[in-house]
Amino acid sequence: MNNYNDVYYKPIYYQDEKFLIHESDNLKTFAKKHLKTLIFLSCTILLLANCSNTTTSAKKKSPAKHEQSQKKTPTDDSAHYYIEQAKKAQQQLQPTQAVDDLIIASRQLFAQQQFEQALWLANQLSPLVSNNIDHYQLSLIKAKSLFSLNQLPLAFAQIIIAEDYAKQAKLTHQADYYQLLANIQQARGLIAESLIAQLHFFALNKQATPENTTQLWQQFSSLSQWQIKQIAHAQPPYSKGWLALIRYANKYGDKTRQFRRYLINWQRQYNSHPANSIIAPLLNTIDQRTTKTVNNIAIILPLSGKQKAAGVAAQQGILAAYNNKSVANLYFIDSNNLDWNTLATTFSEQNIDHVIGPLLKSNVDNYLSLQELSTDTLLLNIPEKNSLRENYLAISMRPEDEAIQAADTLSRRHYQHPLIISDYDKVSKRITKNFIEQWQKNTNQAPEVFYLSNAGKGTQNGKKRQKNIQTSLDVEQSKARIKALKYRVKQSLKTETRNRRDVDMIYLVSNSQKTRLLKPYIDVSISPFAKLIPVFSSSRSHSAKADRQGTRDLSGLSFTEMPWLLSSKQQNKKLAELSKQLWSKRSDSLQGIFALGFDSLALIYKLPLMQQEPYIQHFGQTGTLKLNSNNILTRSLLWGQYKNNKVQAIAME
Repeated sequence: MNNYNDVYYKPIYYQDEKFLIHESDNLKTFAKKHLKTLIFLSCTILLLANCSNTTTSAKKKSPAKHEQSQKKTPTDDSAHYYIEQAKKAQQQLQPTQAVDDLIIASRQLFAQQQFEQALWLANQLSPLVSNNIDHYQLSLIKAKSLFSLNQLPLAFAQIIIAEDYAKQAKLTHQADYYQLLANIQQARGLIAESLIAQLHFFALNKQATPENTTQLWQQFSSLSQWQIKQIAHAQPPYSKGWLALIRYANKYGDKTRQFRRYLINWQRQYNSHPANSIIAPLLNTIDQRTTKTVNNIAIILPLSGKQKAAGVAAQQGILAAYNNKSVANLYFIDSNNLDWNTLATTFSEQNIDHVIGPLLKSNVDNYLSLQELSTDTLLLNIPEKNSLRENYLAISMRPEDEAIQAADTLSRRHYQHPLIISDYDKVSKRITKNFIEQWQKNTNQAPEVFYLSNAGKGTQNGKKRQKNIQTSLDVEQSKARIKALKYRVKQSLKTETRNRRDVDMIYLVSNSQKTRLLKPYIDVSISPFAKLIPVFSSSRSHSAKADRQGTRDLSGLSFTEMPWLLSSKQQNKKLAELSKQLWSKRSDSLQGIFALGFDSLALIYKLPLMQQEPYIQHFGQTGTLKLNSNNILTRSLLWGQYKNNKVQAIAME
């Protein structure tokens, strides 16, 4: 019974036969026609009956107890009872009734925690049913059993099959389906998908309690902005009220008076919403929160040496934020002229109560290795080797994090066959790996990857890039077929190359310079009579600086980006314009570091509350920042698109 993979076998449909007979049917003809089915049913019934009645040989019973067990009659809700009923139906040449009884028996075997038997019986019954309702029930039994047996990928595959049968039969899912789906998606690490299913289950659960409402709130509090937008798109029950509440909490949760006012307004607007049970506890909590006074901040940056430009950009970002909130004293420390052994003494002498930095990854590891330090710290990079202490937090600016948001978002837009076209450098491979893993987690299918060879620069290398793109889209194969056809026909033919039709989306992983070369090659490789393939990418493909020279070649490209480099409601437009005037030649990467510095100072005053209340988020210039359970601040980014010779923010989630 351990061969769980047979759940993938497609059920056999009896297109020319039915298991229903009428009294006027010739029973002999019927019995002959369905002999295999009847024999199979008999074997199944006997085997299950034996399984239900078998006792462990190692445990010897007394004669009296044995006699009692022989006389014991199965209850009306036991698997054994329905197996006996199926046996009677089979003996009376009623295979349809026998199958119905065995479906119930399979369900009862699961209820009795005999998961392998329930799974086995459901698998054997699948070829014997001919309607979508029975297939739906069996698929659910399989999914439940597989999940209980810790066969997560197979359980997910089976619940997808159940969904297909439900659509075909136009069935409405019941509470047990949504409860199972929520558990499966939670185990797969898909928090938003799990919460959507939980909301459906909550709406159908007549025994829902205030504790269930609190659990839903905790789930909402753990979501990033792009996950919240996915729930808004799905529109599960009660989502309108929940989304209004979590948005108030995300944006105003650190501002006591404003948050209190929004909570009271929310109660008036959604006075019958189940989440009203958590408003009073929230109001009590915001009055009991503790904050820390910050008077002296040490900032460790590379203000000399090879990485001076990065350090100075971060410093200027911090000073720009400091002008808006000049509360504490700032002490800038050059990490290249720093004695790490005396750093703890320096902090003590200057009464440092918070640290920002270091910026460089190597210096972050040096800093974390100093056991004598205990000052609250916001690191501007993720450590390579050491883990974070309780009072150490870090901002993640890793490009591969974007791929998770992109894959999760795009997989929900019903793209079935993505093609990843990627450079072969280390960063590109990390981005590609994260995209594949998230896509596979969402869909149970791995996207196809085509790695570009290193083409270098120059005209010849431009042709090589074009050939790479054409190869990835099967245009080269089309050219070869055309050439072979012309050779055979020996006549003048008017031809057009054909690109592959199985790809419905491209995710391009490359830097901005190469993207400006590759995107036009993709466009010209699409056949004139073929549907355009949408192209998406990360922020590495976007250059706000290069956009000033034109964007025509990138038309249609969509990408993730931080608010600082994308005109949007979240962008600090006044500061962005001033930055362009002061540092017009600054690279995009240094612009990002400037935004990192700007956000870091604002976070210093918000982080203590973010640690106490997970629903509080920071709507910054690097993105919307959320503190996760590993003490890492992760970002939700915006989406931009090249359209009509300009870049504009778009809604994707």
